[in-house]
Amino acid sequence: MTHDADILIVGGGLNGPALALALAKVGLTVTVIDSLPRDTRTEAGFDGRAYALALASVRVLDGIGLWPHVAEHAQPMLKIVASDGRAGEGAAPFFLQFDHAEIEEGPMGHMLEDRFLRPALLRAMDDAGVTQLSGETVVAQTVDAQGVTVTLASGRSLRARLLVGCDGRDSGTAQRAGIRRTGWDYGQTGLVCAIDHELPHEGVAHQFFMPAGPLAILPLPGNRSSIVWSERTARAAEIQALDDAAYLEVLRPHFGNFLGEISLAGKRHAYPLKLTIANQFIAPRLALVGDAAHGMHPIAGQGFNFGLRDIAALAEVLADAARRGEDIASPLVLDRYQTWRRFDTTLMAIGTDSVNRLFSNDNPLLRGVRDLGLGLVSALPGLRRACIREAAGLTGDMPRLMRGLPI
Repeated sequence: MTHDADILIVGGGLNGPALALALAKVGLTVTVIDSLPRDTRTEAGFDGRAYALALASVRVLDGIGLWPHVAEHAQPMLKIVASDGRAGEGAAPFFLQFDHAEIEEGPMGHMLEDRFLRPALLRAMDDAGVTQLSGETVVAQTVDAQGVTVTLASGRSLRARLLVGCDGRDSGTAQRAGIRRTGWDYGQTGLVCAIDHELPHEGVAHQFFMPAGPLAILPLPGNRSSIVWSERTARAAEIQALDDAAYLEVLRPHFGNFLGEISLAGKRHAYPLKLTIANQFIAPRLALVGDAAHGMHPIAGQGFNFGLRDIAALAEVLADAARRGEDIASPLVLDRYQTWRRFDTTLMAIGTDSVNRLFSNDNPLLRGVRDLGLGLVSALPGLRRACIREAAGLTGDMPRLMRGLPI
């Protein structure tokens, strides 16, 4: 039976196109099915969304040919400063500081705005010959010994050797395959926006641990920063409902005045914060990538980075299998991907969950312990350097793309 492509990818956000480019690099034919129209993906303008890309993730984007097209729009992160605090009181006396100068590879990561990344992905897929079906939704999928068939809402059917779900935390691909999920709601909402500020940020990223949840201030090009502000769900809904001026009045005591006067730049967004991990990352002739496989608290900024780690691992597993003449969708091949990614994902999920629970409270005893802990890590060069390498994505069993090597 003939196939329309080697691999069908459901999801046209970030992970789907990035995986398509990685697979096209090794000669596999790919079709990306995107529920949104292409015009929606390419709308011009700044809407405040941006991504913190670890150094290893930058290597992945470079390896799939994307980084040269977006590098000029990226802001290097030269330092990360983490501290405990309360709104209106400033940071606690003990803090943790990471400086990129302590590792040899350069900046720990870069901030890149959504408005530059998404169009670049679409153009790169055009150049790579990836088939893109925009405004199409998968309504059914069936698997047999030779391949997988999906049915689209338009009535069209497509067939491939492997189906990959890159369709988010509520992945229909996973649900249709009978894959269940484990997780819980944090009772927090992430308020996301960008701000203009009076003073330069000097490439420094800040993480303030507030009683209701962390506030991340992440540097963007120019005198702008991206804000990821975690609040209790009910309070977040109240804040999000305010007009811009009132929103800023609530933000200012949390933010502080270290960057001078602030104002909003672009749209405001709100996202519920949950932990959700697929019980399996694979099924017959199917693999899950990115949020379809795992969704974590943004406290460590690892959402898109872990998606890129999935992409690098799956692309490497499939490329090696194709070179050996294996069926790229065989259970043995797909199990290599799941084995590689499940342990790493579980460790990060436990870590982000634990840090959020430890810091998202105002218990005086816990405040004292965690402040001393931040100060201790900051004072020990060896431990601090290990943490910097972890933040840069340079630890663990890294796929070749994340080491700067071709697939």
